[in-house]
Amino acid sequence: MIQRTIHQTITRYLFQGKVIVLYGARRTGKTTLSKAIMEKHGDAARYINCEIQQYRTALQTTNTAMLNDFLGNYKLIVLDEAQSIPDVGLTLKVLTDTRPDLQIIATGSSSFDMAQTVSEPLTGRSRTFTLYPFSLAEISQQTHPVEWGARLDNILRFGMYPEVYGRSDEMAYEELRDIATNYLYKDVLQYNQIKRSDLLFNLLQALALQVGNEVSYGELARLLGENHHTVRSYIDLLEKSFVIIRLGSFSRNLRKEISKSFKVYFLDNGIRNSLINNFNPPSQRDDVGALWENFCVTERIKLLHNNRLFPNSYFWRTYDRKEIDYIEEEGGRLHATEFKWNVTAKVKRPKEFLQTYPNSDFNVVTRENYPAFLLNPKWPHTD
Repeated sequence: MIQRTIHQTITRYLFQGKVIVLYGARRTGKTTLSKAIMEKHGDAARYINCEIQQYRTALQTTNTAMLNDFLGNYKLIVLDEAQSIPDVGLTLKVLTDTRPDLQIIATGSSSFDMAQTVSEPLTGRSRTFTLYPFSLAEISQQTHPVEWGARLDNILRFGMYPEVYGRSDEMAYEELRDIATNYLYKDVLQYNQIKRSDLLFNLLQALALQVGNEVSYGELARLLGENHHTVRSYIDLLEKSFVIIRLGSFSRNLRKEISKSFKVYFLDNGIRNSLINNFNPPSQRDDVGALWENFCVTERIKLLHNNRLFPNSYFWRTYDRKEIDYIEEEGGRLHATEFKWNVTAKVKRPKEFLQTYPNSDFNVVTRENYPAFLLNPKWPHTD
């Protein structure tokens, strides 16, 4: 079993008077991780699948006597897919206030849905974590660096969902199709009362074809024949449901810096490829640059978040088409990075950016040096 980075972090937060809220898309391994955390506690721990009607009904109350009667004298309770419980935040608040000895881990597939009912009642009473598909840092614990290189093509094609990683091409394709069908569409539509499945699918395809390119809500609205506000709400939903992430444009000093566009990346390359139905190897694709950029950006964000680091992340571009793929802002410094699949490609240093922002540095990430960028959260940025 591949050890998840946040396992030990969550363990350190147990029994500190906080509910552990574990978000993440379906099939990223939330149940497996929760049960692994439970193992240390043996018979003092209990797992409850909240999608089962009888459990959901029993937990749909704020009556402390009824809750305690149902939960018993366990010390650790896992409420899996807790978003299935109506007003789950109130239930968790009551348990936290009346059972300080009880540690609860509540998992949820949809951040959008759980955040609506959890965040306000649990203000000051919770610690939130997100479980992503496998990260390069996680698989590196059990894989020799030579093997990463051998598997890089497959990672770019099929991504790193736990049930996809390491499978044959045929099995990886089948698993991805199942994940896309049963999560990207059904869950998002069900939990968020979105009625336009056709619009959702068309938007996902449009975003998949725009990976690495700057987009705007107005541009997408015109492309899809929809209004600006609808497109924006659907993109918000997709981000809160762990399908995509957005990078805003960095703009501070130069009048010619673009400030309203954004970039979209898919949290898993395999999901992105399934949307455009293209699993060809990198050597046979004309979008390999986009695949590489998507991989580098999302892996970097997974690495940082898994290590509880949350710097500001941006891209940069000017109206005269000078650009930088990725910028991290932390500790008063700007760390600018360009991603190149072709290791022989010439990259010009962004002189205007470096002169405008003297507290910045610049690096290029290629197939030859990417492990340093994606395995070290404190990656040594140098001029």
